[in-house]
Amino acid sequence: MPVAPIIELPSMQDQVSPAEWQTRVDLAACYRLVEMVGMADMVNSHISARIPDTEHFLINPYGWLFDEITASSLVKIDLDGNIVGRARDDLGINPAGFVVHSAVHAARPDVGCVIHTHTRAGCAVASLKCGLLPISQKAMRFYGHIGYHPYESVVVNLDERKRLAEHLGDKEAMILLNHGLLTANRTIQEGFNTHLALNRACEFQVDAMACGTELVIPSDEVKERTAHLFRPETRRPYGILEWPALLRLLERRNPGYDA
Repeated sequence: MPVAPIIELPSMQDQVSPAEWQTRVDLAACYRLVEMVGMADMVNSHISARIPDTEHFLINPYGWLFDEITASSLVKIDLDGNIVGRARDDLGINPAGFVVHSAVHAARPDVGCVIHTHTRAGCAVASLKCGLLPISQKAMRFYGHIGYHPYESVVVNLDERKRLAEHLGDKEAMILLNHGLLTANRTIQEGFNTHLALNRACEFQVDAMACGTELVIPSDEVKERTAHLFRPETRRPYGILEWPALLRLLERRNPGYDA
């Protein structure tokens, strides 16, 4: 039997296109999975997804925990921050979330999902001058494919969008210095896979550096070959294979995301 959501809302399913509804369901699942694997920061980070064939994107209602998010609770906004679709009038958005996500969606029409987190390991690596070191296979996945954005304070200045987009470029990941992690991918499934890999790489680095001994750094040739082998165009697209299993996991542990 369907499980009632934690917070009751009118369903948006009959008010949106099938493509938008599927995006809502997958994005709500992504929010709950990010919480499940320990990458959430209460209400203070965000994930967005572009609605196919539009310039609108979905983002979380400000004040909701990630494991409360449902398909109908997501707020639809345009690139100017105007709310164009929501289940209830009191569902608002985080202004900083709008600045960060609109910067990427406006500059990168190829990006369908943007994830931004403040994980413990991600913030730790974001505070290191060395950045992400290629000391693990997961870190080498991002070798040559990660950008860095200097800290400019809380991201509420619209002018910062230009610099965020420039520092990301055509890459799939970026470390926001003194702040956290950001990934930009074609699909929600790929985005969750990529962000989890980036955070794991940061966790491995923090653990290794804590040992206080010399780190093993592979040769440039090995780093480049490894990064190439991890590219989606080299192998299968990220996230597709495990997504059905992840949804089954959610059905066992935290159902109701698809309401």
